[in-house]
Amino acid sequence: VTFWPPAARDVAFVFQNFALYPDWSVRRNLEFPLRAPGRQYLQQEIDERIDWAAALLRIEGLLDRPAAKLSGGEMQRVAIGRAIVRRPKLFLLDEPLTNLDAKLRESLRVELALLRQELGLPMIYVTHDQTEALSMSDRVAVLADGRILQEGRPEDIYRRPVSPTVAKQLGQPA
Repeated sequence: VTFWPPAARDVAFVFQNFALYPDWSVRRNLEFPLRAPGRQYLQQEIDERIDWAAALLRIEGLLDRPAAKLSGGEMQRVAIGRAIVRRPKLFLLDEPLTNLDAKLRESLRVELALLRQELGLPMIYVTHDQTEALSMSDRVAVLADGRILQEGRPEDIYRRPVSPTVAKQLGQPA
């Protein structure tokens, strides 16, 4: 897809730092990808998609609030909502829980895993947190220096690492 124009790739990205427009309402942040150039959604479909995503992420009561007035967990839900309203073919998530406190990370980890199952769409999830990698994934790729050292089911990699480097990344303790 690297040779396709961005609009044709049908990939949604969730950033580590939320990347919301702080002065926009939650609703406007969610609408943004649906109003991008080349998109031809009717207002009714935009409203339906926003209502669907808001209900799924339990942010219905926040739609008129400015993004700057949200908590970290609420901002991350909006960022995820902005990705799912498009219903893309692939989600890319770059350490989406890194900036959240431990309790909220745990809660959203479960929610993201359930969301992935409900949507039935592939997600590529980048994390340095072994718990996230092992608990949320169907498959894990362990990388070092830009190279895949081992790829497979989380349990297989955890129980049978192919090298000390892989073992150190996934062992508890290392």
